[in-house]
Amino acid sequence: MSKLKAAILGGTGMVGQRFISLLEDHPWFEVHTIAASPRSAGKTYAEAVGDRWKLEKPMPDAVKDIVVKDVSDVGDVSSDVDFCFSAVDMSKDEIRAIEESYAKTETPVVSNNSAHRWTPDVPMLIPEINPEHTDIIEYQRKRLGTERGFIAVKPNCSIQAYAPALYIWREHRPVRVVVSTYQAISGAGKTFKDWPEMEGNVIPFISGEEEKSEKEPLKIYGHIDTAKGEIVAAGGPLITSQCIRVPVLNGHTASVFIDFENKTSKDQLIDELVSYKGEPQRLELPSAPKQFIQYLADDNRPQVTLDVDFERGFGISIGRLREDTMFDYKFVGLAHNTIRGAAGGAVLGAELLKAKGYIGSK
Repeated sequence: MSKLKAAILGGTGMVGQRFISLLEDHPWFEVHTIAASPRSAGKTYAEAVGDRWKLEKPMPDAVKDIVVKDVSDVGDVSSDVDFCFSAVDMSKDEIRAIEESYAKTETPVVSNNSAHRWTPDVPMLIPEINPEHTDIIEYQRKRLGTERGFIAVKPNCSIQAYAPALYIWREHRPVRVVVSTYQAISGAGKTFKDWPEMEGNVIPFISGEEEKSEKEPLKIYGHIDTAKGEIVAAGGPLITSQCIRVPVLNGHTASVFIDFENKTSKDQLIDELVSYKGEPQRLELPSAPKQFIQYLADDNRPQVTLDVDFERGFGISIGRLREDTMFDYKFVGLAHNTIRGAAGGAVLGAELLKAKGYIGSK
């Protein structure tokens, strides 16, 4: 099987670099085109990135000599690719406009950006949780006037460490959730070299993160209203959050308190987590973790240094589930923010979309 040709929009930034790294040996997709800002256009990828390669794994040789294109030249970038991954650094209005422009060239767009997360007919996918939301694409295509072009997005990186657990426990009807996230600096596209003032520091504010942490899970848990042609967010649970930047390179940790309408045992909750398999596991998608969620019984787990790379960064680690004095239970979750939470989540979403027939050769 010949591989599908992917363009990376915004390929010089940290998330773009992660896309390129993850696709180096991908069995279905290959990096064919890289696009970025006009200041990078016309340079080879190695020249455009220079000393700004932010990952520990070296830049793949296969991309070093690719000549970077101007991301705003939509016709040229889309002319010889089957689909795009989007990680552009623009205003939300600009992102919405350029992603729709690519979709209208009949080029599917799988986006890491937040700009389209609340567009009613754009699916926001955690593939293990809401694969049925891909059905909204037929309504989006009617709006865009396309036959194969569309936009799909992945949700915010900060929700990955807890939103899957709340979904898996849905039969117990979670009603109130208090979550504090402790977020790595790579979530801001930084390393400690870029951001030395974060060493030994904590910043108790990340712009826009708390609203995303509280609201995005509800769209993921929602349903498609076929009469309106849109995804309707779920009515609950009620989530309140605080989001804090901490001196960690990779890995978002969440401390979560939860009340259920239907009470159950700790053992039952743990069993449901570790036994859960979603569509990616059933389809054996290339990037799918065999074990979606691991439960760690030691009181001092999960830890970033020990657990962030579980299942190559595509898995989720949960521990310290216990009864609480004010809520029913509390737990700690951990997810790799630039793999499961960003580029990797988008790659897994693209694999699901290919498996379901939404992405193919032009």
